[in-house]
Amino acid sequence: MKARIYKSTGSHYQAMDESGRMWVARARGKFKIDTEIRSSNPIAVGDWVTLMIEDDASGMAIITAIDQRRNYMVRVSPQNRHHKHIVASNLDEALVVATIQNPRTSNGFLDRFLITAEAYHIPAIIVFNKADLIKGDYEIEWAERKALYEAIGYQTFTIQATDPDSVAQLSRHLEGKTTLISGHSGVGKSTLINALLPDLGLKVQSLSDWSGKGQHTTTFAQMYDIDKRSHIIDTPGVKEFGIVAIDQYELAQYFPEMRALMHDCKFNNCLHINEPQCAVKEALGEAVSFERYDSYLNILDSLPKTNY
Repeated sequence: MKARIYKSTGSHYQAMDESGRMWVARARGKFKIDTEIRSSNPIAVGDWVTLMIEDDASGMAIITAIDQRRNYMVRVSPQNRHHKHIVASNLDEALVVATIQNPRTSNGFLDRFLITAEAYHIPAIIVFNKADLIKGDYEIEWAERKALYEAIGYQTFTIQATDPDSVAQLSRHLEGKTTLISGHSGVGKSTLINALLPDLGLKVQSLSDWSGKGQHTTTFAQMYDIDKRSHIIDTPGVKEFGIVAIDQYELAQYFPEMRALMHDCKFNNCLHINEPQCAVKEALGEAVSFERYDSYLNILDSLPKTNY
């Protein structure tokens, strides 16, 4: 029978069949890991699988096959920084929660998340949370960052996750989609999910007093149903969204504003640093913002150097 993975704890999985029954499942033997993906986890939340009933009374089943994924989102594997860890699969959208302060989400974190979504062809949106803290100079920064990402083509929302009315517009946007929700610790991701699913009661932790940074409240990715057609996938909070399997010559392709210009560069292997007649450099301050370009250079420096 067909089922979808709702939670993975490494060795066991929660899978819901098409009748709505939840099973505790384990993989049969070792699945062949896709050498192209090189992931540390062969089965991910969001996967469609085939189950064989092991014990109907106790709800135990065995996963015998994994359907081909429509897409997937990855991050650096916790076990091996050179391998991918599939966070979730078969997504309609990836949502990143950000805050202007308490804690501050850096442009670098946002850009790394957006690059990964671009690389795996998943539409991404940005949700600025803690609207009550956007005052004074923070309001100016919020307006500038909001305008920056909207100009590139990303949809943004600004919400107060503790206010159900504030979340209503976002909730309507999520209808009929499977949406991955990510963000670094402390941005109010669990509070937002509780607002979307009031009966869920996810644990929410306050910021660590000593660091001003959030503590992790989610250990494993898990999918929840808003309704029969709408699903959200909660992911563990991360300090940094590491990029894997992207080399230096690919990076600009995942900045939409650069992708639109790079074909006008004189050299096909232009890295947009100091090459002559570089269309990206010529567009700095106009089609390409200085903030995003600085982020591009920082990320470029962190990627493996590849001979062209």
